[in-house]
Amino acid sequence: MQNRQKAINLLGLAERAGKLTTGTETVINELNKHKIKAVIMASDVQDNTAEKVNRAARKDNIPMITMFTSIELSKAIGKKRKVLGLTDAGFAKALVKKINEGV
Repeated sequence: MQNRQKAINLLGLAERAGKLTTGTETVINELNKHKIKAVIMASDVQDNTAEKVNRAARKDNIPMITMFTSIELSKAIGKKRKVLGLTDAGFAKALVKKINEGV
């Protein structure tokens, strides 16, 4: 199984474990509360949404992952979403590792 699919599967696992926050406004609110360890944003999200999320994530140097489409993200977690936030450091570290291995 290639690393891209493993990374997508990891998002589904995080969702089932309750370690994923979904939705633009919810993720931004959680970023402001310093609860998000990594942000996953669809590559096809609107520009104004991308700017709002980027601004909130940059404040705390939170990793941003923008390599998946909204269809891939929605399929991974079983909900139609374009912005996800990982609240668990272990899942965030594992996802970043998968991506750095050449997804």
